[in-house]
Amino acid sequence: MTLVNSVLVLAAAGGAFWAYQIVSGPAANADTGTTTTRTRLVAASTGTVSQTVSASGSVASASTANANFTTSGTVTEVDVKVGDVVTKGQTLAKVDPTAAQASLDTAKANLTAAKAALTRDENNSADDATIASAEAQVATAQANVTSAQATVNGTVLTAPIAGTVTAVNGAVGSSSGGSSSSSGGGGNNTSSSSSSSSSSSSGFIQLADLSKLQINASFAEADATKLKAAQTANITWSALSGTRATGKVSTISPTATTSNNVNSYAVVITLDSLPAGVRLGQSTTAVVTVAEAQNVVRIPSTALRTAGGQRAVTVQVNGQNEERTVEVGITGGGFVEIKSGVQAGEQVLITTTTTSSTTGTNNQQQFPGGAGFTGGGNFTGGGGGFGGRGGN
Repeated sequence: MTLVNSVLVLAAAGGAFWAYQIVSGPAANADTGTTTTRTRLVAASTGTVSQTVSASGSVASASTANANFTTSGTVTEVDVKVGDVVTKGQTLAKVDPTAAQASLDTAKANLTAAKAALTRDENNSADDATIASAEAQVATAQANVTSAQATVNGTVLTAPIAGTVTAVNGAVGSSSGGSSSSSGGGGNNTSSSSSSSSSSSSGFIQLADLSKLQINASFAEADATKLKAAQTANITWSALSGTRATGKVSTISPTATTSNNVNSYAVVITLDSLPAGVRLGQSTTAVVTVAEAQNVVRIPSTALRTAGGQRAVTVQVNGQNEERTVEVGITGGGFVEIKSGVQAGEQVLITTTTTSSTTGTNNQQQFPGGAGFTGGGNFTGGGGGFGGRGGN
């Protein structure tokens, strides 16, 4: 009986080991990596090296105006709509002039009376004080007429510039929102802009000269320090595939705009020509050439190495590699200008290293119900032994 029990114990141990091997499987393979180094030769060439900076921007008009009534009242006419092209001085809208005209009529009557009083005093040889007082009344009445005339003029809104209507912010029956405080005989209260952007205030009618378009861009702080007026810019459009234009940097804002703790500078780029399909507000990308060297020796920038504060390249001469220290100039467009150390036509070495990794897998086989056999990790029947008996 003892022999039978021993055999059963050994069989159980072997079965447990076999189960463990099935459940656990072989140890996971370690990560392996393969490093590949490739070299190629490229001839130093003669050409142009350009350094550029870029920023996103949008199309804007170089000349805009916001036209507002200078006289309050109810709008009786709106003579233009968005998209209309107008000339300078053209009537845009009107407000009810009844009250303003009545005030003007009264002011004119008062002026007539003041002048008549002065004439009587002069004809009656009145004393100097009386005549001076009458003259002052005439001057006051004349000023009132001038002011009342300006109020009447302010009931008619005219275009301060020639351009295209970009917004109409009112309608017949609404209030003009104007003010009768304007001086002179002008009928408008206008704000205009011919610099970096349109005026921030909105007018009853907004105008823009679409024949004078520009790009308003925002350049990062580090890039803006490299910009100068008259530098060449290349413009591309997001919505106009294949459309390109050239321009010049016109103005660079002296102060930064900060957003999310990042400084940027507003830059205006004037366009040399207007491509077909260009509209206000279109998204663009501006690439400005900040430095350029023509007819210079150049090599791919990937051939250049930096060590110990010096720039070096590997040049192959008669099948032998030579390490040379070089003096560099402008870097841009994938090239670097070589001022000394390499001649045009010499073969420079470019070394590329890539690493590929392979991660091993741990293929584990498990029985249904978990990591072990059914019944809590033992054979069915419990007790850690074979089912049906207690081992006796």
